[in-house]
Amino acid sequence: MAEQQVQPLQAQKHANIKIKNGINIEFLKSQHIVPVVAHEFARAANEFPLAFVKNNENGQFQAVALFGLEPGENLFVAEDKWTAGYVPMALTRYPLGLVKHPEEDSFGVVIDEASSLVNEEEGNALFDNGAETEYLTRRKEGLVSYVEFGRVTEAFTAYLAEKELLAQQTLTVEINGEKRDINGIYLIDERKIAELSDADFLELRKRGYLAPIYAFLTSTHQVARLARLKAQK
Repeated sequence: MAEQQVQPLQAQKHANIKIKNGINIEFLKSQHIVPVVAHEFARAANEFPLAFVKNNENGQFQAVALFGLEPGENLFVAEDKWTAGYVPMALTRYPLGLVKHPEEDSFGVVIDEASSLVNEEEGNALFDNGAETEYLTRRKEGLVSYVEFGRVTEAFTAYLAEKELLAQQTLTVEINGEKRDINGIYLIDERKIAELSDADFLELRKRGYLAPIYAFLTSTHQVARLARLKAQK
């Protein structure tokens, strides 16, 4: 797989660049977890188990969708095609991205020039006579929305951690009669949610956190789906 070549997007330099529709399957083949934002928990939960992983350096948690049962495994890619019915937002942004300017509170758009989706022959043009196309404007709006969704999700996750509603758990799956454990993940503790005081439960509702919590809890049933896919392979 080619290494990324991420460069600032410039009208002059990228005047003839087009982006093909689709996602970067080559990259995805080896991804067993991908970040998700709270706004997509309900849709993602219909396809994948959701979990939180902990950054041991700073202690922060990040919400992720599980695509495989072990590192380097993606059970939703078969014959170079994406087989799930939903694509997480983190993947649909590519090959564009936003980078924060170090000295000011603004962002610049970057593009991975090495992506197989980037070319000059086919796809959606980014510029027309030096001006942004409607396609690029839409894509940029999506990038900004994703950053905002990410901030909300960070606040949501930090609140769950602060209230000790996340618990480290091991998920056990059975594949062809053999039991496997998925370690190192954190789940929302359903028992602790049920034991919250009326005031704390009301606070969750006021913050708009109940919907993503319940969506997250329902996603655990998708672990069996991963086991089935693994057994089929």
